Amino acid sequence: MDNKFSSKQVSEKTGLSIPTLRYYEQIGLIDGIERDEKGYRRYSESDIAWFEMIKYFRALDMPIREMQQFLALHHRENSTTSVRREFMESYRGKIIDQRKELEKTLKKIDHKIDLFKSLEASSSN
Repeated sequence: MDNKFSSKQVSEKTGLSIPTLRYYEQIGLIDGIERDEKGYRRYSESDIAWFEMIKYFRALDMPIREMQQFLALHHRENSTTSVRREFMESYRGKIIDQRKELEKTLKKIDHKIDLFKSLEASSSN
């Protein structure tokens, strides 16, 4: 038997708000959500797994447009494992570049902090 979950249950399981669940559906990050006889959304375990994947991508600061591209690769009929791996390798490269820029910025900040400490020490003499 395939378990089905309400929006509230999925929100509690994933930590995403109900409006966020609907937004992700609206922009096509998740599709094929079933509805019951009253029209209420009924989510599957697979849907919950996709929401967790979306949360993972958001934690990486991946833009929604890139998430949509990744999802489109997943839905292709032919095997796209290599393409999806290449996609993630490319995104990894972007993250490494961002990290390098952050490290440069951090060095500049540390330099300024040292400068201010030096100025404070010289002014207290």
